[in-house]
Amino acid sequence: MTDLDPFDLKLLACLQDDASATNQQLGERIGLSASQVSRRRQRLEEAGIVRRYRADIDPAAVGFTVVAFVGVALNAHSRQNARRFRDLVRALPEVQEAHVLTGDMDYMLKVAVSDLAALSRFINDELLPHDAVRNVRSSIAMETLKDDNRLPFAEAAR
Repeated sequence: MTDLDPFDLKLLACLQDDASATNQQLGERIGLSASQVSRRRQRLEEAGIVRRYRADIDPAAVGFTVVAFVGVALNAHSRQNARRFRDLVRALPEVQEAHVLTGDMDYMLKVAVSDLAALSRFINDELLPHDAVRNVRSSIAMETLKDDNRLPFAEAAR
């Protein structure tokens, strides 16, 4: 891991707020020159700390009105079975997040689909028929209270 100083933390916090900000704008916010920001930003990107830049799109505004959390239990616990399931998950565009768990379920998937019929198709046509899957449990999000996907280091940088 790269050592992060207070300026790095401030820069990361600002990038979380607005990744489209120019180096000049970022420098004004954190008290560095644009060239210093550029060098730090490049170092953070090369170190893999900043993984990507993307737009934050409102799912419902573009027709993805159902968010579901789908727990998946594998039928066998082997490296080959886990690899087959991971390959499946990576190929499914509906899956926004996938996490390996402890407990009753082996994986938790966050899924965005257009409606309940699409969720049913996703579960019944993609997940359940897969050789690696033993069972699936889903919960539909009725309302999202918080969805900012921000790391809490912003407070430490102040």
